[in-house]
Amino acid sequence: MSSRRQFMQQAGLIAAGVMINPTGIFSKGRENTISKIGIQLYTLRDQLAKDVKTTIEKVAQTGYSHVETFYGYKAPDQKEQFWGLDPKGLKALLKDNNLATYSGHYQLNDYLTRGNGKDEALKVQLGIASELGQKYLVVPVPPIGMWDKLTADDYKYIAEQLNKAGELARQSDLKIGYHNHYWEFRQLPDVQTSGYEIMLKGTDPSLVSFELDLFWAIKANVDPVTLFKKYPGRFSMWHVKDIDKSATEKIAGGDADHKTAMEILPHVKFAEVGTGAVDFRNIFANASLAGVKYAFVEQDKISIDPFESIKKSYGYVKNNLLKA
Repeated sequence: MSSRRQFMQQAGLIAAGVMINPTGIFSKGRENTISKIGIQLYTLRDQLAKDVKTTIEKVAQTGYSHVETFYGYKAPDQKEQFWGLDPKGLKALLKDNNLATYSGHYQLNDYLTRGNGKDEALKVQLGIASELGQKYLVVPVPPIGMWDKLTADDYKYIAEQLNKAGELARQSDLKIGYHNHYWEFRQLPDVQTSGYEIMLKGTDPSLVSFELDLFWAIKANVDPVTLFKKYPGRFSMWHVKDIDKSATEKIAGGDADHKTAMEILPHVKFAEVGTGAVDFRNIFANASLAGVKYAFVEQDKISIDPFESIKKSYGYVKNNLLKA
């Protein structure tokens, strides 16, 4: 076959593909699938502690459609876990404001620590997540006090425990999730890989999902889209959080891997979504590749009025990132 005829046939195939998929034949499987945005309530932790009812009302008035809860673990017999509300009361307040909750952060320090592994807290918190009607129980952080000491064996144990938690969660129609910061991306010298890779490879996708905090991943010198390509479909949730343009230095890799959290965290700066250094358009364009179902605006530290801050972030996401 002549090169000209071969070229014409290939061009015809491409043209036919574009007619079938006019949004782009080469983008299939990597489209933006996010049509609604939620908020991680940790962003408004001080406001919730002062007036939970008014704070939730303002979240709804801003336009957010769902919220992700966070939970400071208390004794099993202490019922008012959410700013003076028990799960039933919080669920009712959210319903009154047309807000859903699909996910919550729950502390499992003991359960994830080698030599401990107690599942009492897990069972209690699965019950709370179930009562709220959530779909994901998310571990927000490795065991406190171990952040700078985590080894490959620690991450392997965490992966094993997450799988076990996933089996238990499935009985309540829940799924376990893991939310990252930056230390999970540090290179572990004894195995020449990161703790995050160990957890991704060591967990069962049918039992354990990952909530990728875009801020911390990028600050740790990890490209989210590259991660999606390597582990497609594993990231059912995102934290949509922006990096202040004045503080874009990476905090993982090289010498940074030997610094403590106390040396690193005071220099980390956040920004309202759309005002910082993160290229959210490219990330959202790969939403289906990631497998994302729910995305939450979050900002750990705010320098302006908090309600104005969440309004700015919402406005940017709505006008620039959400699928029509």
